[in-house]
Amino acid sequence: MPITPTPPIELNGSAAHLEGTQTSVSGSIAEALAAICPVTVESDSPQEVAELSRDWWPLALHWALHGKVGSLAAVVAHPRSTQEISELLAICHREAIPVTAAGGRSGVCGGSIPVHGGVVLDLSAMNAIEHVDDISGVVTAQCGVFGPDLEHELRTTHGITVGHHPQSFDLATVGGWVACRGAGQYSTRYGKIEDMVIGLEVVLADGSIIQTGGHAAGAVGPDLNQVFVGSEGTLGIITSVMLRTHPVSDYQGRATYSFPRLQDAFEACRQAIRHDATPAVLRLYDPIESARSHSGDGTESIVLVLDEGHQQIVDATLATVDEFFTACGATKSSEDRVAHWLEHRNDTTALQGLTKKGFVIDTMEVTVPWSKLDEVYVAVREAVLATPHAVSASAHLSHSYLDGACLYFSLAARPPRGSSLDQIDTTHRELWDAAQRAALRAGANLSHHHGIGLNRSRYMQEALGSSFDTLQHLKDALDPAGIMNPGKLGFHDRFGPSGW
Repeated sequence: MPITPTPPIELNGSAAHLEGTQTSVSGSIAEALAAICPVTVESDSPQEVAELSRDWWPLALHWALHGKVGSLAAVVAHPRSTQEISELLAICHREAIPVTAAGGRSGVCGGSIPVHGGVVLDLSAMNAIEHVDDISGVVTAQCGVFGPDLEHELRTTHGITVGHHPQSFDLATVGGWVACRGAGQYSTRYGKIEDMVIGLEVVLADGSIIQTGGHAAGAVGPDLNQVFVGSEGTLGIITSVMLRTHPVSDYQGRATYSFPRLQDAFEACRQAIRHDATPAVLRLYDPIESARSHSGDGTESIVLVLDEGHQQIVDATLATVDEFFTACGATKSSEDRVAHWLEHRNDTTALQGLTKKGFVIDTMEVTVPWSKLDEVYVAVREAVLATPHAVSASAHLSHSYLDGACLYFSLAARPPRGSSLDQIDTTHRELWDAAQRAALRAGANLSHHHGIGLNRSRYMQEALGSSFDTLQHLKDALDPAGIMNPGKLGFHDRFGPSGW
């Protein structure tokens, strides 16, 4: 049986927390939708609809413990084909009903919350692997296929892999990977999801069906794939994806290093990457995270290195890494740390446990030029620790590129015991405003792979500057009624306040 969405934490209730403008769905429209595909109506099944109206946004875990979700869909539709989605969107477009796409609902920015009610499209039933071209190394999969299902089929039947292994691997779908511009933990070898996409099938707001891309490379105007990669359901619904694959290899190399100074570790990673050493995993942890998760002594910064592929390439890559790491003052340590990370890398139980103890926990990942890593690291930590109730701010370097890297911050605060949900919301907002704006001022971007969703919408215009107007024009052209995932990506919201 295909994998289905996994709840982030128990939910014993079905009340809405956000007080945004709500759009109902009339009985006649609900019947018209039900004539196309199975639907779940909130008035008939409030608990089921509540579960289908939330995602893994860490703040929303607090709401769930109080029996609440951000907002509730009026109707959840369960389409089984692109044609059914086309017919559903045509009705919603005509009736000006907001539509929010949801797959595995593993997003951590509130992107799947239907802030204005309306219709949620539960895409998890569209879970077919449609075609595998073994010679070209291309797989075509529907949007609702979960990562483990895809990889199992590709590895066992075809001996190939997409190489996309995000922390949410067990929870996320192919469509979600693409819609949120995700990154896997092996991205330094295989690239981010936008590097893997060859072509897309997309249903636009009015129900039109289009295909983009489909070839290894081209010069046929702008790349329309990239219009929809990262669009988070605001420009159309991605229904099918063509992805590049790689041969599966059973050869792997591993190494672990310790640096007495974080700045030297940054430089070592930069030097290795700039000299074309791109191991699948190159993860650098600051002293706080090294001690917390990798048996560090509280002063050292630990780097985990893992590569896989053809033996000669892997051996040369690890030798190059070792050359530059040694020159920057590193010492080798136990490779057992890599094995420990592999075993525990997707474990999210700590998040649930700390949330139940009253902590406000979240993570923020930004891309930073190599020349500004130190500045951004210091600026974000100082800004976060200066906010009320903050208790921790740490970071690791999780993905590396020729010109920069991703700094992945872990943020924690503990408001007074017995705080109301409004007080918890305020603590979360202050934590984020401090961290995100400090990062932007110091030269980072807005997001590396978690996306924007609801939480980061308020920063979009200041992050993109005058180019945001061009993005808004694109939204207006493709979705003139503004029905596609309103309240997200900072777009003008035709339905009114979102409540956040």
